[in-house]
Amino acid sequence: MPKVATPPSDLDDVLWQAWKAMELPEGYHAEIVEGFIEVSPTGRYSHGRIANRLRDRLVALLAESEFAARQDMNVIHKRKVWIPDVFIALEDAEEHVVEDGLGIDASGVELIAEVVSPGRESRDRDRDRKRRAYARAGIPVYLIIDDHDGHGSVRMLSDPVPDKALYASEVRMPYGTEVIISEGPAKGFVIDERITGALRVKG
Repeated sequence: MPKVATPPSDLDDVLWQAWKAMELPEGYHAEIVEGFIEVSPTGRYSHGRIANRLRDRLVALLAESEFAARQDMNVIHKRKVWIPDVFIALEDAEEHVVEDGLGIDASGVELIAEVVSPGRESRDRDRDRKRRAYARAGIPVYLIIDDHDGHGSVRMLSDPVPDKALYASEVRMPYGTEVIISEGPAKGFVIDERITGALRVKG
């Protein structure tokens, strides 16, 4: 019997129901990225250190504003699910909470940051698949902090073009130089060695 391709909307529903039913062991999380459920372990120490340095400084920056820096929460867009390393959303985001309180809708998110993990799949996910996914969702700023790009780099992507799944603007700088957030509630925030550490030395 010939195979019949599942329409994208039906596939989205199947993946969504499967994701909601998953029970993962401690230390793992699942995301829906470009038509696949991807299961990943908790990040290594160096990964967590960078993510927490970034969040801690964003918390201080945003303390007196209506925005907050978050971790360990689902960001959802049309039945796609991501768990960013850090993101910025409204402090009071009740209007953006999705069905059953499963997470926050991407429309309420101003910035997402991912710290790239080792391994080809992880690198491809953060550099390419999530880049397209976040652009489709209209996330205004996407930061990629990447230990595995040369001796380390920070990319700031902005000006999303959702219908083309791309960002029109990109700044890429090596560790040890400053990247300044160009827009949004964290405008003017500096990412430098205090967050990334110095240039990585490759053995």
